[in-house]
Amino acid sequence: MHKYSIEQIIQKIEKGHSFEAEDTDGSLYIKITEYVPYVCTAIHDGHNFRSELLDNIIHSDYERWYEEDPKTLDFISSFPIVIAGKDSRFEYDLNRPPETAVYKDAWGKPVWKKPLTERERETSLSKHTNFYRVIHALVTKLEKLFKASVVYDIHSYNYKRHKRQVPVFNIGTANINRRKYAVVKNDFLKGLASIEIPHVKNITAENDVFQGNGYLLKYVTEHFDNTLVLATEVSKVYCDEETGEYFSQVIDSIREGFKRVILENALLFTKKHSNLKVKNSNLLLSSELDEAILKVDKMLYKLVRNFEVLKFVNPINIEAEKKKFIKSKGLYKPQFKYKHLNLNPFLMKRKLMNLPVEQIQDVNIQNLYKGVINAYCDKIELIASIGTENFLYNSLRYFGEPTKKDIANAQFILHFNHNAELNQPMMNDTEALSVLKKELKSYEFECKIKLSDKLAAKAMVVNSEKTLYLKKGGRFTEKEIHSLVHHEIGVHMVTTMNADSQPIKLFSMGMPVNTKTQEGLAIMSEYYSNTLTVKRLKELSLRVVGISSMIHEHDFNATANMLVNEYGMSLESAFYLTTRIFRGGGFTKDYLYLSGLKEVSTLMKSDEGYEDLMVGKTHHNYLGLINEMIDRKLIIPPRYSNPAYQHNLNDNPLIDYIIENIQE
Repeated sequence: MHKYSIEQIIQKIEKGHSFEAEDTDGSLYIKITEYVPYVCTAIHDGHNFRSELLDNIIHSDYERWYEEDPKTLDFISSFPIVIAGKDSRFEYDLNRPPETAVYKDAWGKPVWKKPLTERERETSLSKHTNFYRVIHALVTKLEKLFKASVVYDIHSYNYKRHKRQVPVFNIGTANINRRKYAVVKNDFLKGLASIEIPHVKNITAENDVFQGNGYLLKYVTEHFDNTLVLATEVSKVYCDEETGEYFSQVIDSIREGFKRVILENALLFTKKHSNLKVKNSNLLLSSELDEAILKVDKMLYKLVRNFEVLKFVNPINIEAEKKKFIKSKGLYKPQFKYKHLNLNPFLMKRKLMNLPVEQIQDVNIQNLYKGVINAYCDKIELIASIGTENFLYNSLRYFGEPTKKDIANAQFILHFNHNAELNQPMMNDTEALSVLKKELKSYEFECKIKLSDKLAAKAMVVNSEKTLYLKKGGRFTEKEIHSLVHHEIGVHMVTTMNADSQPIKLFSMGMPVNTKTQEGLAIMSEYYSNTLTVKRLKELSLRVVGISSMIHEHDFNATANMLVNEYGMSLESAFYLTTRIFRGGGFTKDYLYLSGLKEVSTLMKSDEGYEDLMVGKTHHNYLGLINEMIDRKLIIPPRYSNPAYQHNLNDNPLIDYIIENIQE
């Protein structure tokens, strides 16, 4: 953290510099990453207390904490302009005028054992004065830049001392121009009321517990004609007032709620009162990646860059076991072998959990990194249990299992006939490899394409190697190989390359359980390119019923024979599909392809857009955040695209009918 004098801070503001700092005595924190027409303040967040006064104060550390506004700085950390008081209000209260800012008594109890000296008082009041010098310089700058600005003045209060039901959020408006700012004020009230907090009933009110009589509001209102201050109180539902214990889920929900509500309200204020032309609220956030994001991203990538589940979970003796299985006519139970782990699961998880993700200021980006870290911890558990009974449990915990609706969708598709698609000319692996390499030339990037005899699938992209592996010895129809082009290169390799273009590695590492969205995009690519067949959809459906069988039967031979006897698969095809399902000890990932197809199909028909999902290994649930990060120029839009998405070339009404009738 930089340390600047008050004069230096004011000079930086006047020159329009971006910076993050404390003043030299640590009494004030300020962050300006972007000049925008709104400011967030947490003037009672501080707990610092001058050492020379500690022996003289009567109130204990807990008593001071009780009356302060802890965590209010955390509530507003996502925003580009933030100012907070770092000293305790028991030394001087920034929300009181100078003449009463230094307490003699507080909440019915004397503050000092003996009266403060004049020098002691003046030292505290000088910090009060300096704070308002900074506030004055900042609002002056914002009004000069944007004609108007709004200050979100965030406080908290102890709700248990009130013997009645009190609001979670209260805004005080007694001292603002309510006629001039009615629309903005009412919108802010509505927004606060929409915030959902776990296990807390959100009651939002105006001028209930507090009316907005604080000095910050009055100072800014008296000195500036075009700046609105919305004094906002949050009841301390986010902690136990009596013990000081914090409730992290509640704090996160308030942080997330404030980011959404303040942004939307600031956009309304900006459009109505300022001269800034802005299209959406994302443009009112910082356009720079903060140092904490870059630090966590670099450390995380260093830990997981060569970590891919598919590199470990595929057996190394598939072909040898297939021969035994076929020779026994399905009676032999394969004994699969796997690569030895070259990692220490416990040590790796410990390193992941020690990453300083809490330093990331933007609440949504912080939560995304938390999700990625937790996902990798789960994947480590998954890989560490390969070949054991725990693998299935860990797979179910991470990927889930088919629902009744998933199974019903699979059974629906399996009723359709695909005989017309049979008896097509076949290519061998070498011919297929040649087609893939030729098709790759139409893309604007280079990657490797290799044959492998260690695949349970027909093809697989290994992101960390930028390599597409094709099954050695496999045979493919012309439509199948073109389908693989659009699936593996058009989506999996395109997203790999787009992720590699980003300033952060998050999109290479992948969002939590991104399989559903990524495979949904890939199957839709087959559909748009007119290479998706009923046979292919039935293969995806057989994976769903096969996984359901695996979960309930826990027996390779029972599942393989079910696929042969009930669904007419050849013994060899049943072996490969069952191997795909049972690899590792029970791999449930593949049921997500079909539900992912429907999810992406629905998304592509909506106004929500889907193109930004191609920036890397993304999940649909994070599309809003991805859009925001692109708007803010924190990441770049997808550099490479899939040409199949440009036009729907599907000419098979039956495929249209099937996709349309898959249930969500």
